[in-house]
Amino acid sequence: MKYAISLNNVTAGYERNVVFRHLSLEISTGQFAGIVGPTGCGKTTLLKTILGTHPVFSGNVLLNGCSVDRVQPGTIGYVPQLGSVDWSFPVTVEEVIMMGLYTDKRIWPWAGRGERERIHALAHRLGIYDCLHHHIVHTSGGQRQRAFLARALINSPKLLILDEPTSGVDIKTQHEVLHLLGDISNEGITILLTTHDLNAVASHLPWVICFNNGLVAQGQPHDIFTNEILTRTYGGDIVIIKHDGHFLIANNTPLHLTRNYS
Repeated sequence: MKYAISLNNVTAGYERNVVFRHLSLEISTGQFAGIVGPTGCGKTTLLKTILGTHPVFSGNVLLNGCSVDRVQPGTIGYVPQLGSVDWSFPVTVEEVIMMGLYTDKRIWPWAGRGERERIHALAHRLGIYDCLHHHIVHTSGGQRQRAFLARALINSPKLLILDEPTSGVDIKTQHEVLHLLGDISNEGITILLTTHDLNAVASHLPWVICFNNGLVAQGQPHDIFTNEILTRTYGGDIVIIKHDGHFLIANNTPLHLTRNYS
């Protein structure tokens, strides 16, 4: 299929609150793309619409040419925002990964020998093998992110969707996670993620979608990350410094307009 994701004239929202209208958006098969935009601009709603967990008012969503409600189980891997997870739930890292084996035909994903071998191989690759039997609450933010990434990958999906995979981790882990996702994308898996870190996007992602309750622009970072486009996306003056093929992006809003000293 030419497009892994295709939204055709989609309008979506919550009851009477429309988040975006008449959105048409296509993501090529095998693309590694990031959605950027301000908080509350509809990025998570867009992901849920693509996943088929959020109803649409009009239009249609196709994944690999099929209606989203007819996609086969295991075709899509999803990594939620880590801030939305209840870490007190008594599970180990290995059990978190096993949850990815669950389907509507399987009450509980007890893993067979072959599946355990896949889990261990995936854990080795993602650097979390040594903590497989640790309670998830006793792991670092980077290890938790990798555990949920392994859970999403265990069924070898064709499409991987991640909601803010670089939030809540340090800069080193951010770059490690994005580099790992780049390697996974090179294997032919289509990857779509949301993030607030424009500098990380500029460094790692080949395709970026600027979004603010609708599509502002999309393309390669060196074409899309301009003051004009980012100002339209974020509604504030953005400073962009380019040097030797690298970006540094910062908000140019004066401090006295963003900080309360009282």
